[in-house]
Amino acid sequence: MSEGTLFLVVGPSGAGKDTLLDGARAALTTDDRFVFARRAITRPAEAGGEIHDAFTGQEFARRRDAGEFLIAWSAHGLDYALAINLARHLEQGRNVVANGSRTTIPELAKRIANLVILEVAAPSAILAARLQSRGRERPLEIESRLARQTPRPPSHIPIMRIKNDLDVATGVSRLVAALTDWSDGQLRLRRMPIDSGREHLIYLPVRGSFIRTDELLDSGRVEISGGGRSIRGTVHAIDDERLLAPTEVGLSHAAFKELGLPEGAGVRIQRLAPPASINALRAKLRGDELDEGQIRSLIGDIVDGRYPEREVAAFLAAATRGLTDNEVAALARSRFEYAEKMKWHEDIVVDKHSIGGIPGSRITMILVPLIAAHGLPMPKTSSRAITSAAGTADAMETLARVDLSVVDVQRVVDQARGCVVWNGQLNHSAVDDVMNAITRPLGLDSTRWAVASILSKKLAAGSTHIIIDLPYGPQAKLKSICEAQEIAALFERIGRKLGVLVEAHPTDGSQPIGRGIGPALEVRDVISVLENHPEAPASLREKSLFFASRILAWDGSLGSEARARGRAEELLKSGAARVALDRIVDAQGRREPQILPGPFSRVVKAERSGVVTEIDTWRMAGIARAAGAPSDLSAGIDIRSEAASNIRQGEDLYVIRSGSDANAAMALSLATTNSGYVIT
Repeated sequence: MSEGTLFLVVGPSGAGKDTLLDGARAALTTDDRFVFARRAITRPAEAGGEIHDAFTGQEFARRRDAGEFLIAWSAHGLDYALAINLARHLEQGRNVVANGSRTTIPELAKRIANLVILEVAAPSAILAARLQSRGRERPLEIESRLARQTPRPPSHIPIMRIKNDLDVATGVSRLVAALTDWSDGQLRLRRMPIDSGREHLIYLPVRGSFIRTDELLDSGRVEISGGGRSIRGTVHAIDDERLLAPTEVGLSHAAFKELGLPEGAGVRIQRLAPPASINALRAKLRGDELDEGQIRSLIGDIVDGRYPEREVAAFLAAATRGLTDNEVAALARSRFEYAEKMKWHEDIVVDKHSIGGIPGSRITMILVPLIAAHGLPMPKTSSRAITSAAGTADAMETLARVDLSVVDVQRVVDQARGCVVWNGQLNHSAVDDVMNAITRPLGLDSTRWAVASILSKKLAAGSTHIIIDLPYGPQAKLKSICEAQEIAALFERIGRKLGVLVEAHPTDGSQPIGRGIGPALEVRDVISVLENHPEAPASLREKSLFFASRILAWDGSLGSEARARGRAEELLKSGAARVALDRIVDAQGRREPQILPGPFSRVVKAERSGVVTEIDTWRMAGIARAAGAPSDLSAGIDIRSEAASNIRQGEDLYVIRSGSDANAAMALSLATTNSGYVIT
């Protein structure tokens, strides 16, 4: 039989320990697992307060010296003690609940194998009111008592906090729940020195005291629960009691953090029944088409952790091989259910997405203020770079805050009619946490899955009209115009199924758009276009006007595509779009000072004369990243010679810019081996 637990109830005066203990004692009077201790106190029995064994100071000292107390302490001019016979109850496997003092914890920890601290707490205003109602102390004495600092217990002692800030019944139920939850759990929680990434791993002793580990090993997934919390994970066995005792369950770092209980907490473990969606999973693995109900059930079980990662990976591999249009639409709606949603009271809410992969194509930062200047709302959420030199959010961050909440986004759009913010805190789906952790390491890349993901985010953003940029080219994600046209048609078909208007356009992605690669350099190009500089990149200006005219054509008041194009050019030429960008930046929170291209530079020159026939965009992005982009917002590449231009040996191809001289030198070394330019 294992030894019982001593629950030491502590807390400041006025926290209500005695009241809660009286209530818990009454609630658990028929539960013979618990013994409620009666303290010895040098206070007359008729003095009121808790029921106790009253002793004179002389008798108390005699009993203490005779070893009749498990622990003794002094406080507020009185002596307190817990009787030694409580230890026998613990030896018999019963749990002892005692009103105690924090000062005794270090000594009790030496004497008691299983010690748990139950800390009763309440806000200081409630504590003060309760002390005043007693009438025993003056206001200054109460203030002094509340300001008193108490020592913290040793870090290895489990602490459970009981909030007693409402009515007595609620406080009592919380205390009772803490006692029974801990006692019902046969296994004690242990944090294992194992980092499994985001995967929840659960470790059990091969020869456990209360469980059959071999049976759970074959069950696939189990659930650990306690203290009103639970997690699901995969079981592993440990055959070494030095690492895990027979009465313990170990959790990997991620699992322990997610569960949020202290070491030593009592937890239950149970085998998970097969997920309700298991038949749908098997059907997809066979290549069958799933209906929306099956997909919703399957996605829900995946997000809830009811499948081990190997089965999720198998499903994703099957999805990569083939999803029908109906399945793509169903996936988008299912993913949408797990995202935080924005709501707008507008007939048209505009959005834009690019499949990406083209350095410098920062048209979003021109489109959003241009459309906002016209008056259509455009709440644009954008990503940060993963493998490129800059994402739209990275570029916008050189000017303004981008880590906004949903409430902030709604405020900014109300004020400025548009925004450019990071989507890490917005329209984020819990599905992505699970799926990305599996698809990225495995290299799974399904265009149809991506369409579902993109459109689910647009639904969550409250968009009604969405334009999609599909760049294609040798280094782009889409390699040919045929592939881009096929994806464009898919986007538009799925949009109709979801009840939103989607217009997708293949665009030439064979060369960089603009001259800058890297956050600050790309923003320099954006501002030059908005300010109508004569030397502003023509490719960036023209692409922005094309997409702006397509968006503005959705406004019925313009009547035709020609008028929409004229309106876009007018907003750009008049400076209205530039003013709108400032309005958006101010609403989001202007960055002072603005991040400018880095002060350290290296020049990459042509090794031969000829014509620039190709610029390897991936190579250029890699050199920009070596310079520090995107984490260094000032780093990147300033292109001096564009595709199809004539160049002489020794002329500048581009300038590397960085906030670090060492990074600039490193990027130059990389460029020296392969500049990214093909000159013939």
